[in-house]
Amino acid sequence: MGFDGQQGLKYYQFSLFTGFPLFHAVLTRQGGYSEKPFESLNTGGTVGDDPHAVRKNHQKIYDVLGFDYYSRFDVWQVHGTEVLCTDQPRPRGMPHQKADGVMTDRSDVTLFMRFADCVPILLFDPIKHVIGIIHAGWQGTAKKIAKTAVEKMVACYDSLPENIMAGIGPSICQDCYEVGTEVYTSFEKQFGKQAGTFFQRVNRKYHLDLWGANQAVLREVGVDQIEVCGLCTACHLEDWYSHRAEKGKTGRFGVLMALEN
Repeated sequence: MGFDGQQGLKYYQFSLFTGFPLFHAVLTRQGGYSEKPFESLNTGGTVGDDPHAVRKNHQKIYDVLGFDYYSRFDVWQVHGTEVLCTDQPRPRGMPHQKADGVMTDRSDVTLFMRFADCVPILLFDPIKHVIGIIHAGWQGTAKKIAKTAVEKMVACYDSLPENIMAGIGPSICQDCYEVGTEVYTSFEKQFGKQAGTFFQRVNRKYHLDLWGANQAVLREVGVDQIEVCGLCTACHLEDWYSHRAEKGKTGRFGVLMALEN
């Protein structure tokens, strides 16, 4: 589908999910209240932005998209492999649990996560009516969090991998993502010889293909319905926050998913 928007918000949607009973939005950085260097729709509360502006940004997202702010279930993302299944929103005042994946089969729960170069992976099982969002940076990708998430969906909701659809969202591209030898070593430990297919050498430096690596992980566990957005966060700062391109002084864009009744 590409980009859509309303009331100043601009967001990306996958063609793969068209016609199914769910709503999803990979929100850009446009349409919010935050000032530089977080302008403008920053959803990250731990990056140094004015907390009042961040709260207004979240509230606008939910108001404009037509969801109850308190239907949200979100987590404290820590670059791990924990994936949580929930049947209720995060209770008001309850501290965030540490995790890098969330999923639900409830239409009264909205899932929400934050990104700035790491890969948003959106999952949907149209048979069991389950949605999920995964946060996959290089550490999560090396640890195969996408595989963990699919296995969690199977365990929690009796999903079949061949029914699951996956959208790989805007994130840093291989050309922009130079990494150290320790990253290559981590991938070698998990992927063996296959690791070499996810890296290019440029001026003796490694460049990592997060999109290709996560596709491989999904296919390994039986998910073949995959759409890759192909938009680089570092190349398109007008739309996305990029931790790498903005040298850490930036915000986080949000991803929201919800099942329809």
